[in-house]
Amino acid sequence: MFLWLGPTDMAAIFAIALLLFGPDQLPKVARQLGDVMRHMQNTTQSFMLEMDRAARDAEFRPNVEPDEIGSTGEKDETGGEGWPEEKQSPVAPEPEPPTEEVK
Repeated sequence: MFLWLGPTDMAAIFAIALLLFGPDQLPKVARQLGDVMRHMQNTTQSFMLEMDRAARDAEFRPNVEPDEIGSTGEKDETGGEGWPEEKQSPVAPEPEPPTEEVK
């Protein structure tokens, strides 16, 4: 992970961290940094697994012919153009206010 940093760079970073946090706090800070890195890796891994799963689901989705769902463009027994009628809601829609023509 730290391939681009040489031993001198790592020693300088360690010395600066030691000066900033002190010898008592440095192990706690390193542990917290490790916990944050582990959490980020787990989150990234679960995100990638979910994306792979979604890609596999989309890839293996069976192709449905238009005739199978009735989308021929003609009205059929479902009341629409290939799609079932929408059910009426139990609440009546609000009436639209009267529109006056502007002259």
